[in-house]
Amino acid sequence: MKELLLYVATQLVDHPEAVTVTEREDGDNMVLELRVAPEDMGKVIGRQGRIAKEIRTVVKTVAQRDGKRVTVDIID
Repeated sequence: MKELLLYVATQLVDHPEAVTVTEREDGDNMVLELRVAPEDMGKVIGRQGRIAKEIRTVVKTVAQRDGKRVTVDIID
């Protein structure tokens, strides 16, 4: 999941070297924290959060295939 989120985020931003994904456990749920450069935040979130919502949907769908629960947090 971490690699998928990292790949998707680096394709969207102008500064792919600033993209980091940290994973942590929260009970039985895995939390992926996405950090990007401040000037790329709008590109990852999108208008009215549409891109962020779709990123979360893609990651959750892939995680469900593996029987896992994943949450994506975008950290500024």
